[in-house]
Amino acid sequence: MGNAESIDDTNRDEYLQLQRPSFRAESSMDFRPRHEKPPTVDVEPHHRHNNQPQRIDDNFSSFDQVISALRDAGLESSNLILGIDFTKSNEWTGKYSFHRKSLHAIGSTPNPYEQAISIIGRTLSPFDEDNLIPCFGFGDASTHDKYVFSFFPDDRYCHGFEEALARYREIVPHLKLSGPTSYAPVIDAAIDIVEKSNGQYHVLVIIADGQVMRSPDTAPGRFSPQEQATINSIVAASHYPLSIILVGVGDGPWDSMHQFDDNIPHRAFDNFQFVNFTKIMSENNGMSEKETAFALAALMEIPLQYKATQRLSMLGSTTYKATSSSA
Repeated sequence: MGNAESIDDTNRDEYLQLQRPSFRAESSMDFRPRHEKPPTVDVEPHHRHNNQPQRIDDNFSSFDQVISALRDAGLESSNLILGIDFTKSNEWTGKYSFHRKSLHAIGSTPNPYEQAISIIGRTLSPFDEDNLIPCFGFGDASTHDKYVFSFFPDDRYCHGFEEALARYREIVPHLKLSGPTSYAPVIDAAIDIVEKSNGQYHVLVIIADGQVMRSPDTAPGRFSPQEQATINSIVAASHYPLSIILVGVGDGPWDSMHQFDDNIPHRAFDNFQFVNFTKIMSENNGMSEKETAFALAALMEIPLQYKATQRLSMLGSTTYKATSSSA
């Protein structure tokens, strides 16, 4: 398919200049270097429902209702960061859910990535004061499982989700899909952004078609290098005002992602959640109802996580950093 073809190197240099990735993930078994960890606060990262406020209702029919519910639940402001999966499996994981097309196919019908970007963008944009969205790709032939690239060669942010969508459509035909899958590089890139923002609250939305790479020769009870790197980065991110939402598009499988959260120890707060976009959008409802259901499923834990960063005195802090230690 077009987005999976090799392209002329000169054309790629001229268009994206992606040979110099913006960020680098460190050793897959170690944390990125961080400053001293602050005193621990009594939180329960693996018992998210124990102290949860009243559940947000799920009978919405518009984005405005979801936005109002998020405000009522305590969300005051947030800054969106997007991470897009360009691994090669996108070529075939739309067999059942996207009419046998590549999940990155660009045409008259929005692909799952475009749909998810639009829904998340429309819901969170009212909470974003500057409306600037850092957008990154990972898993292509220039980044593999080690780096990310910015949507713009000068590393500038997209102005609103509309520009993020437009830029996504521009770059897709010029990318060579590759792999393997690791979420560590894009999480590390998000941590860098939070650090430079002087502790503003951010939401990293990773849209991906597959689980973290796990080779058949990985022993039972052990993590692959990509799994370990991802776990390490999620733990590191929990010491910053940063929430991580993984949106699963395509056919899956996603079975291990449902248990992934429970295998991540030692977090300052429960900062990671998985949402199955395909399952929600395949329900027998109208498109508006499905879109609002996805928005709510993706964002309903954000107010609680935002309040956790307040309790932990992370917001506006330039000294609250993660430590380097084994997960």
